[in-house]
Amino acid sequence: MEIKGIVFDMDGVVLDTEKLYIRFWCEAADFYGYPMERYHALAIRSMARPFAIEKLKSFFGQDFDYYAVHQKRIDLMDKYISENGIEKKPYAEELLSFLKDNGYKTAIATATAPERTEKYLKQVGLYKYFDKVVCASMVKQGKPKPDIYLRACSELQLKPKECMAIEDSPNGIRSASGAGCVTVMVPDQDEPNEEIRSITYSVVKNLNEVKNLLLK
Repeated sequence: MEIKGIVFDMDGVVLDTEKLYIRFWCEAADFYGYPMERYHALAIRSMARPFAIEKLKSFFGQDFDYYAVHQKRIDLMDKYISENGIEKKPYAEELLSFLKDNGYKTAIATATAPERTEKYLKQVGLYKYFDKVVCASMVKQGKPKPDIYLRACSELQLKPKECMAIEDSPNGIRSASGAGCVTVMVPDQDEPNEEIRSITYSVVKNLNEVKNLLLK
């Protein structure tokens, strides 16, 4: 394979924020009386809003107030981040620096809103490493559909088969694999099942191992 570009999911891959989303989704839902547990929050990781709404209503009923819970989750998470900051994932900056030094094109493909994506990445000093940032709001259908990865590859002026996609969640893996990218999983909050393993090129322990894949 000849990889020319790397497309990263953001939360759980570059930033250690997935644990915060899970925590505050559960706290926000509980505030409104919905008994959300960790596995419910895991099910909507990286999922575009229309799909997340459908999934959460399947868990909690058609009266589930997605927008109220979502806003409460944002408020809780913003307060936490303003007080505690954001952590980078291990080896994130080292890998991104290596990619820049070796001529790889780089992009972010995330369900997070554009202004928040830019804010978070700048906060930890990583924004400068990315050639393009593509968010779910920029495409017709977000993850797990392939649109966002197809858009990211197009923005980098590369074919999907020339791009390695780095993901941590099943929905992200489905999106990247569906687009035709060389898909690598760095598990964050849970391990892949057989279905997910069957559509990944490799499952690695951390971002340093991604560099090792490229050097093969």
